[in-house]
Amino acid sequence: MTTVEPIRNKKDVERVERYLEKQSARDHLLFVFGTNCGLRISDIVALNVGDVRNKNYVQIVERKTGKFKKFPLNDKLKNLITDFVKGKKDKEPLFKSLWGKRYNRITAYYMIRDACKNAGLEEKIGTHSMRKTFGYHHYQKFKDVVLLQKIFNHSSPQITLRYIGIEQDQIDYSYNNFVL
Repeated sequence: MTTVEPIRNKKDVERVERYLEKQSARDHLLFVFGTNCGLRISDIVALNVGDVRNKNYVQIVERKTGKFKKFPLNDKLKNLITDFVKGKKDKEPLFKSLWGKRYNRITAYYMIRDACKNAGLEEKIGTHSMRKTFGYHHYQKFKDVVLLQKIFNHSSPQITLRYIGIEQDQIDYSYNNFVL
């Protein structure tokens, strides 16, 4: 099993967003959703239009854990959602394939991997990279690993730091700054 990485550089995140914005409003929204809320891909693709239309908060039961989760939508997401859901029915999937079927994690994986490759990223990227990117930048901004641990429902701060790549950053820093 290959571990995927967060996108550590904000400019790289922006490059992927710009690329997707030109390609597909759906894929752009999916990526921005993933990097701004920290949900697993299985929870993102399970959303219906009515779960997000005119909402300040999203409320779900996480598929993996079965736990209730409620979180606010930031202004960036609200604006993208408002434009994206125009003319759509509340009961339809928020993210649909070209054939009208609900997007799945495999389709999302290929879309994200290809978008990141086309944006020039070299990291190991997958759908979980969106969740890890959210966590990485949330930690960089607030330096509150306990809050992030709660958001992710992790059992310890150490697991959260390892998960978002901070532990590897610290190891890399020590190697790069050690000379005998």
